[in-house]
Formats: sequence, C-alpha cells, structure tokens
Amino acid sequence: MRQICFVIAAFAGLLGATGVGAAAAAAHLGGGHLLDTAATFLMIHSAAVLALVALAQRRPRRSKGVFVAAAFLLIAGMVLFCGDFALRALAGHALFAMAAPSGGLLLICGWLAAAMAAALTAFSARGEENAITG
Repeated sequence: MRQICFVIAAFAGLLGATGVGAAAAAAHLGGGHLLDTAATFLMIHSAAVLALVALAQRRPRRSKGVFVAAAFLLIAGMVLFCGDFALRALAGHALFAMAAPSGGLLLICGWLAAAMAAALTAFSARGEENAITG
C-alpha cells in the first residue's frame, strides 16, 4: 500500500505541474476560461491528493484504503474534467461526450470519500481513546 501511495503522489505532482503549464498557456496562448478553469482545478485538486496520501500514510492499514480511494477518485476526475476542458480550449473538440460532467461527478465523489475517510478516522480514534482511558 505504501508504494501505491507514492505512485499516487507522483501522479498528483504531474497533474499539478500540468496545471501550472495550463495556467501559462491560458495566459499566453489565450485558452480562455475553460483552460483557466482546468488549470485551477488541476492545481487545487493535486494538492488535495497529496494531502490525502499524507493522511493515508499516518493511518493503520485497515483505514488507509478510504483515503487512497478518495485520491484515486480525485485523479480520475481531474483527468476527465480538466482534460475535456483543456482539449475544448486548445483543440476545439471534446475528449468524449459527457467527459467533463463525468469528471465533475468523480471529483465530487472524491471529496465525499475524503470526508468519509476523515470522519471514520475521527470516530475510530475516539473509540480507541475511550478504550484506552475507559
């Protein structure tokens, strides 16, 4: 699982760098609001993926999976949502029909999974605390 976390972190780094490149292209090539939105989403969500991986590393193996699943959902969402926006801005056509809405739904699911992972961690930590002090 540790190796998977580092692979996810590597993808997040690449997607974050792509976001910086897309922001530069939007500023200098005139990609418009679609490319600017893709750049912003890539940078913000890449940072979130890195945070999820860091949190996953601090959890026991049994609860690590929810953090990793949230990170995977965010990565898949970024690829579809931002990829579609960037392709529309730079090439004038969509990635495929419903790519951006599908990617947006994956991003929402990723954020919800992150919230669920945090809540599960908080409640399991509270239960462990009560058992220790109890």
